[in-house]
Amino acid sequence: MRVSVVDAGSNTVRLVIADVEGGVPLPVHTVKWKLRLSEQVGPDGAIADEAVEQLVKAVAAAGATARRWHATGPLAFATAVVRSAPNRHEVLQRVASGTGIHMCTLPGETEAELTFLAARRWLGWKAGPLALLDIGGGSLEVAFGRGRLPDFAASLPLGANRLTREYLGVQDPPAPGELKVLRRRIRHELRDVASRIRWEGPRTTAVTSRTFQQLARLCGAAPGRYGPFVERELACRDLREAVRSLAVLPAAERALLPGISAPRAAQSLAGAVVGHTALKLMGLRRAVVCPWAIREGVLLRYAEDGSDWWTDATGETGTPAPSLAATLCIAGPPA
Repeated sequence: MRVSVVDAGSNTVRLVIADVEGGVPLPVHTVKWKLRLSEQVGPDGAIADEAVEQLVKAVAAAGATARRWHATGPLAFATAVVRSAPNRHEVLQRVASGTGIHMCTLPGETEAELTFLAARRWLGWKAGPLALLDIGGGSLEVAFGRGRLPDFAASLPLGANRLTREYLGVQDPPAPGELKVLRRRIRHELRDVASRIRWEGPRTTAVTSRTFQQLARLCGAAPGRYGPFVERELACRDLREAVRSLAVLPAAERALLPGISAPRAAQSLAGAVVGHTALKLMGLRRAVVCPWAIREGVLLRYAEDGSDWWTDATGETGTPAPSLAATLCIAGPPA
């Protein structure tokens, strides 16, 4: 069976088309549209009309691409930038009316659960008790579990782009005082979650997301061109040095460093501070960089639980139900 997933994040809209026979999502085609929605929100977090139109065009293009590849779906969802917007319902309704695809928002805890599932399937049972960290543009997802799905999942407002806008937008590079305030905010938000992870004592820690991948490359991990099966790790002490290096450079010069892309250079420092602070407070010395994340989690959930899971999904308003099994919706391609 061929299935497609569309993920509208803070920076990009991504389409993944995969064959899921045998319960393993094997990608056959991927496309991304760089919309940078997080840079087009107002002071109150509302997404601007022009950005909504760009989103509608990207989702429509994703639907057309999925049809050309004879894929089911797409299973379309949006993460923190849309979830947190006060005009969220209007955005989702305009996507639905303009494309015929009913995009949903996922609760942050559900994002953590699906990403944990992806990490568990990638790393296998030998990973043992597993902790999961994922830094997005608007939020940080944390999960822990011993089985297929986590026993504990949380979503915190500690996304790299969000924190950059709120705390590091005055000077480039930021003043030491700005970083001090940022660290205080991160420690405050992480206090309870970090205590839970320390108490659980995970055997393995997995980190996912483009932010962690770029930071791992900066810290010496193999480049992406070597493929997903190369083992990559990220040490807490190396991340501490990365914070020091990034903090003294303006964004334009960060983009010249290994692994740091120009579109993410401005938020790379905030991402590094979140990552280092989280690992330190949780007592985690190193983490495995996992190439699978939320999109693969969606595909795995679909493959393992079947189409009935999607039939029971959210309605056209995009308002998620409390249960994990009712947080996504599926619709046919545009007429």
